[in-house]
Amino acid sequence: MMVNYLKETASQTGGPYVHIGLIPRQAGFDIFQNNFTNVVAPPGVPGERIVIEGQVLDGTGAQVKDALLEIWQADAAGRYSHPHDGGVNPDFRGWGRAGTDFKTGLYRFETIKPGAIADAGGFWKGRAMAPHVTLWIAARGINIGLHTRLYFADEAEANAKDPVLNLVENPERRKTLLAERSDRDGMAVYRFDIRLQGLGETVFFDA
Repeated sequence: MMVNYLKETASQTGGPYVHIGLIPRQAGFDIFQNNFTNVVAPPGVPGERIVIEGQVLDGTGAQVKDALLEIWQADAAGRYSHPHDGGVNPDFRGWGRAGTDFKTGLYRFETIKPGAIADAGGFWKGRAMAPHVTLWIAARGINIGLHTRLYFADEAEANAKDPVLNLVENPERRKTLLAERSDRDGMAVYRFDIRLQGLGETVFFDA
């Protein structure tokens, strides 16, 4: 029997036109009836309202001003917007998409602070996960989207017990997953810069 082996399809990066296809309004194209948004939890969803913002930096420390970010998170009670998680407010999207600003290089999400997540599946043997946000990053020069997590620096006790965060053995590397809190105009703002390479490179996880 003859076996034909197909050649591997060539890969390419997500840019430079990633914004046109995925967040066209930022690129100046109003082509979607319902645009994706960086508002994960609109006003009225229970929980502490917060802003998550930061920049994406390359190996030289320069801003990546055309990166695309997506986030997923639980609500304030640690429940995801999923049919298997009951009781979630119907206005809570639990997912958002944003790009780094072409001028400032900053990305921004408006949401609520997530709660701790119980180990419903049993994989972590009953250990709860600390409040966190999952991020996915795509940009020019990145062949495969990068996955990471944002943990909240002011949740030190929960972070110390988190099973995923504790997979990162080096404490200095673990710090790259912590977002620091400040207050601006009465709103809690968590700053989370993502370094793709070089000194202080953010910890990334396999999908």
